[in-house]
Amino acid sequence: MDDSFNMSMRKFLKQVGITSQKAIEDALRDAGNGNYKVDAKIVIKEVGLEHSVSGTITIED
Repeated sequence: MDDSFNMSMRKFLKQVGITSQKAIEDALRDAGNGNYKVDAKIVIKEVGLEHSVSGTITIED
């Protein structure tokens, strides 16, 4: 893949990371201590990609 592809990919992933972090922080701001299951999915319909990632976010005071 070329440099244009790499730059486009990095720009997209940066946007996903920044906007997702903000949305998660806003949603969990008043949630209190605990473990919160998180699921994320990336879809590219044109090529048949569905990529899922799961994890846990832990809040401890």
